[in-house]
Parts: sequence; C-alpha cells; structure tokens
Amino acid sequence: MRVTERQRRIRSFVLGRGRMTRGQRRAYDMLLPQFGIPFSGRVLDFESAFGRRAPVILEIGFGMGEATAEMAQRHPEINYLGVEVYAPGVGHLLRLIRERNLTNIRIIHHDAVEVLEQMIPERSLAGIHIFFPDPWPKRRHHKRRLIQPPFIRLAAGKLEIGGYIHVATDWPDYAQQILNVLTEESRLENVAEGFAPRPPWRPLTKFERRGLAEAHRVWDIIFKRVR
Repeated sequence: MRVTERQRRIRSFVLGRGRMTRGQRRAYDMLLPQFGIPFSGRVLDFESAFGRRAPVILEIGFGMGEATAEMAQRHPEINYLGVEVYAPGVGHLLRLIRERNLTNIRIIHHDAVEVLEQMIPERSLAGIHIFFPDPWPKRRHHKRRLIQPPFIRLAAGKLEIGGYIHVATDWPDYAQQILNVLTEESRLENVAEGFAPRPPWRPLTKFERRGLAEAHRVWDIIFKRVR
C-alpha cells in the first residue's frame, strides 16, 4: 500500500541523533551490526532477520527501550522489531540487550512510516505497539501527530488477521483522536468498550511512572484486525 506524499512527511519523531553517553555510543558501535537491520527499500524476511520463525511485534518509537527489553525478556517466544530514530535510545536498548542476554530483539534506526511502507510485509505482524507517541500538544502542530487515518490504513495492512495495534498516551485529546481514528478503520475492531485497561504484559515505563506519580492518567487503545 502506498501512502500519500503528505503522509510520508509525517515522522514518528523529530529526526536527530541526540547526544549519546559513552556507554550508549559503545553499545551502538559494537552491537548495532549484530542486532540492527539497515533501512532499505526491500521487504524484510523476518525468519532470516531473527534466525527463527516466531510471531513478530513491531515497536514504533521505543524511546530508551526499557519496556521493549522487559517484554522481550518476559516473552522469549516472540520476536520484537523496534523502530526508533533517537540514537541515544537505540544505544540504550542495545546496552539492555547485552546486559540481559536477549536474542529476540532487532532494531531499525529509521523513521517508522518509511519502514512500514517499504520493509514490512503485508499481513505479517502479530502486533504493533506505539507507546507514548509525541503528542505535539500545540494545536497548530496536531497535523504532525503520527496517529492519523493514512498511517493507520498503512499499519492495518501489515497486521495478520487477529493481529492487534496497541497505543498508549497520557494526553487526553490525543487519546480521543487515536480512538476515533482507529474506530474509523474498517479492518480494525476495538477489543474494549472505548478505552482499554492496561494489559498486564505492558510494562510501566519510567516516563509513565513519573506521570502517574503526578496523577496523570494514561489511556490504552487496543484494536485487532478482523478482515
């Protein structure tokens, strides 16, 4: 499925390398050749990339990678493909992979829209996780938000039947927008009546714990592909 030129310009995060710590830089340089997948215009072969056949969950914008590493450690039977543009986050997740001896994570250091469009096969993913995407809080910047109809049409096509997309945010207006956009996609069906309770398998991130300590609410939105 092709997305419009306007949608291609919508990035999952502001592109930029950021400043890495020495440990993050070391992990990036040493481990990315082993656990990283270079961006390309070719469809990815998951079995070759992971060295085994297993369900694949795509993690879009994994931040510093704590939640991704925790889920991968808890669920070694699942392959996790993380996509992130923030270089320090990539380096940090690579450190966690080494420290926890994880083998079921691969990383693409690139923009998620282009990865979905060019590298992910149709009907191939068991799930898509998008935890705390950039809310772009100013109204004039809302057009930059990732969760918009063209992106969800693209993402829905990459899910296998029965696969799910799970988004979490602590911005109330973005939560409602996400719920509305996913509801409008005819191939998806809400697994809850409105917002969903946080599943026990979604770890609390440091960011989320800090927000909850300040009485910030978090909304989980989970839809599955039904056709």
